[in-house]
Amino acid sequence: MKQRLNQCSEWFLERFPLSDLWNEHMAHYYAPKNFNIWYFFGSLALFVLVNQFITGILLTMNYKPDAKLAFDSVEYIMRDVQWGWLVRYMHSTGASAFFIVVYLHMFRGLLYGSFKQPRELIWIFGMLIFVCLMAEAFMGYLLPWGQMSYWGAQVIISLFSAIPVIGDELSLWVRGDYVVSDATLNRFFAFHVIAVPLVLLILVFLHIVALHEVGSNNPDGIEIKENTNWQGRPLDGIPFHPYYTVKDIVGVGVFMFFFAVVIFYMPEMGGFFLEHANFIPADPLKTPEHIAPVWYFTPFYAILRAVPDKFAGVIAMGGAIVVLFILPWLDRSPVKSIRYRGGMFKKALLLFVISFIGLGYLGTQPATPVATNIARIFTAVYFGFFLLMPLYTRWEKTKQLPERLTEQRTLEDRIPDAIALFDEVTIAEQSTNAAGATVTQRRPNPAGIKAVLFRFVKNLKESLD
Repeated sequence: MKQRLNQCSEWFLERFPLSDLWNEHMAHYYAPKNFNIWYFFGSLALFVLVNQFITGILLTMNYKPDAKLAFDSVEYIMRDVQWGWLVRYMHSTGASAFFIVVYLHMFRGLLYGSFKQPRELIWIFGMLIFVCLMAEAFMGYLLPWGQMSYWGAQVIISLFSAIPVIGDELSLWVRGDYVVSDATLNRFFAFHVIAVPLVLLILVFLHIVALHEVGSNNPDGIEIKENTNWQGRPLDGIPFHPYYTVKDIVGVGVFMFFFAVVIFYMPEMGGFFLEHANFIPADPLKTPEHIAPVWYFTPFYAILRAVPDKFAGVIAMGGAIVVLFILPWLDRSPVKSIRYRGGMFKKALLLFVISFIGLGYLGTQPATPVATNIARIFTAVYFGFFLLMPLYTRWEKTKQLPERLTEQRTLEDRIPDAIALFDEVTIAEQSTNAAGATVTQRRPNPAGIKAVLFRFVKNLKESLD
């Protein structure tokens, strides 16, 4: 039996290069040895993508892409299909988790300059994946056929009509009708289930192949391929398998814990993951009081509303995404990592993060005059971060890069510091209980807490300088 299995495996390997693929992309792929927690999110994104595919396939087995039956079919999945509620929540929560992970993955690219030469193509493939995810999420959002799904799609599709000359025809083609109707639902279902996922899979494949061709970036922004041994292996690199596969499994385990907490205890997340209006069937004759997209679209929606003219708002919203594609050619800094950049970039990145989060919040709120003015300020900061980058990245003073990767402190190295910090912010008090035993209790130490906060602010200021 064992001999037969060996013969079968040899026959297969002679016709398919499975061993070569494994060695090239896992066992013999050398990654920098100083990856930190920010480098979990790439593998987490792949994990969530698999979850979305599997749960999506299971949902399509009972979903009806029909305007009269779609909402009821979702209710049927939630109430009557065995474990259907769990599959639906895994898919809906997975969509939000996907964007959380992807946004953090993109932020890591900004932190450590993963978009800079020679990784421009990796970044562009990543941005194409991001655009596909937005299209996939938007089309899937219509499928439950709830009030917010219906009217959200009506508002977003109507934006296409603002485009001169072809706008009306384009919005008509996207809808398949003059209003959002059964034709729109069928069209979006086909794109959501078949067309966009195929493009997404191809882009993910290209993203990974391009990454493994030039190698991974690292928190120091140093190319490890420039220092190799006599075998041509990077001196500061370690095989991706088993070192980082094991590390990523730990990250997946931690992620699954928080993912399960959300699914079982707060799947709607207060209306951010699943809006309350979407539990009401779509009614073309009743407009919701406040129409807003899902949270992961709200920063761009806030930019759209911040511009008074409809067409100019569409241009600004599109420009907020397009500017990400040209980011590799805007940054003129000689270093990649934020560790060796000057204070100007650090302050600009901080302002960018504040503006992005602020726009995301304002996009969920009604468009009051005060909110609109604040959104305009945040929009200016958002575009200023990118469009002024050729200036402040060229002017700032950068630190000297080390020749080799710097050593990273392990968890064991940090334990003594954590114990010392705990001792500083608390005071130990001894007392005697009813049994006569000595009991040690701790209470907060205001002076210690004040000293720790003062050091934190001082270190933050020094890092920004």
